[in-house]
Amino acid sequence: MDPVIVVGSGPVGLALSLALAAQGVPSVLLDEGPGKDEPRPARTVVLREDTAELVARLGFPSVHEVGLRWTGWRSVRRKQLVRAVPLGERAGAVQLPAPVHLPQHTLAVGLRAAAAAHDLVTMVPFSRIDTLEQDPHGVTVHTRGPGSTWWRGSYLVGCDGARSTVRKLLDIRFPGRTAVERHAVAALRAELPWPGEAVLHRSPPWRSGGAEVTARPLPGGVWRLDWLLPPRGELVTPDALITRIRDTLEGWCGETPAYDLLDTGVYTLHHRLARRWRSERAFLAGDAAHLLGALGTQGLDEGLRDAENLAWKLAHAWHQGGSEQLLDSYQAERRAAVASRLRAADQSLPILRGGAGLRALVPGSARGHDTLLADGHLGCGPLGAPPSYAHSPLSPPSTEAHTAVGTLPGAPVADVRVTATDGETSRLRDRLDRGHLLVVLVAPGTGVWDRRHWLTAGVMPRLVDAVDALPAQAELLVTESYPGATAHTVLLVRPDGHLVAAFSGVRPTELYAAADAARGGADTAQDDGARVTESSDRTADVN
Repeated sequence: MDPVIVVGSGPVGLALSLALAAQGVPSVLLDEGPGKDEPRPARTVVLREDTAELVARLGFPSVHEVGLRWTGWRSVRRKQLVRAVPLGERAGAVQLPAPVHLPQHTLAVGLRAAAAAHDLVTMVPFSRIDTLEQDPHGVTVHTRGPGSTWWRGSYLVGCDGARSTVRKLLDIRFPGRTAVERHAVAALRAELPWPGEAVLHRSPPWRSGGAEVTARPLPGGVWRLDWLLPPRGELVTPDALITRIRDTLEGWCGETPAYDLLDTGVYTLHHRLARRWRSERAFLAGDAAHLLGALGTQGLDEGLRDAENLAWKLAHAWHQGGSEQLLDSYQAERRAAVASRLRAADQSLPILRGGAGLRALVPGSARGHDTLLADGHLGCGPLGAPPSYAHSPLSPPSTEAHTAVGTLPGAPVADVRVTATDGETSRLRDRLDRGHLLVVLVAPGTGVWDRRHWLTAGVMPRLVDAVDALPAQAELLVTESYPGATAHTVLLVRPDGHLVAAFSGVRPTELYAAADAARGGADTAQDDGARVTESSDRTADVN
């Protein structure tokens, strides 16, 4: 079968090609530029725990070393500390993971090196597409440039940014809000009073502070400073920005310390959502499908989640033929998740950025607003938490065989330690993104038993037979415990780490039905002149 064509070699396109390659699917990565990344210290990304680990699994394991994990989060209003949150350690009963902060070009360079080293990824620079044609068996595109040519692919994914050529060629609308927020940004090297901690300072008590300024640490003693600007009208000159920098550093340190200014910029954030994310065999991902960023929300985080979600579905379709429901579920899940994030931001903006009104009379409102603002930055709540696909078309109907555990169906599973049938032990997340389902048995005591004994004891033989009979490839794992689960609970997990269902004991019939639902049901022919997904038809076309 033809490779998948990925248009755009930014972090999302690179991640998608690497995720496909990890599941045995070749891709051609077309980029209209030279395939290099210009260093911009002021252009940074904040990766949540799940997306940072995804990047590491895809071939950039040093992302945790080249980025900086925040040790804490501080919120200040005027001269008062409102909240101090330790990160990366247990705070009360809730584990708050530390985000990883790094320059975007560092992330792109690491992913690009991994892609260049992979046999299944072909990178083609200076290739801007100008024609896109689809038929029931694949996609054909024409590129212009030094090597102007035609390319043939089984599927195509547009990861080509906010001004996506793919989206325009597919005639997909991109409605939304323009200039939701504006920020003046500076990257500088200096010593600030909170090494390793990110700071959000609202209503700072100096003249040029504006409504809000954040300081987020980067590796090497570098900080990214963001000043919230009025929605329109204020021109930020170089002199005005230098004044902001000096006033802010003096306000925090008592006097302006020595600093090395590395980069500056003014960014305008928009909120937009493509009407459709799939058009026959073509898909949109990343900024081509959505724009967000206000209140600390992270557009790149969502783009990486797009890539992970779509990759296993395309891989299943490429290897075994995928049902329309499986491929449609990408839009149903990811568009709904991003729409929910945008809706939460749009509902919060009038509260946090609007006039005082009644909210100024509500006791404790400042602390509540601070919590809301922190959510987007720290990956919590509606503005930042990893998505759950509870209403996915791939969710199986609930039956009496299902049981409740600490993870709701559709939510990301807990990263417990697991043992494979060959005796290898790892974290559960290390088994993700390999293109197959995971079946996890909760069996206390297996960690101290000889594997030869527990493989043939109790419910294991029956579970092995049930897993072998599933309609999709699955890996059997065993764990000592899982939050909220009793002994002999069986978990069915998707390739991207979201829980399909949990069962009270070994239930072969119900397990089969849930696995069939998770793969979108059997591949069926739907030849309406526009889309045919019958596996045998595609195989005949290749041959």
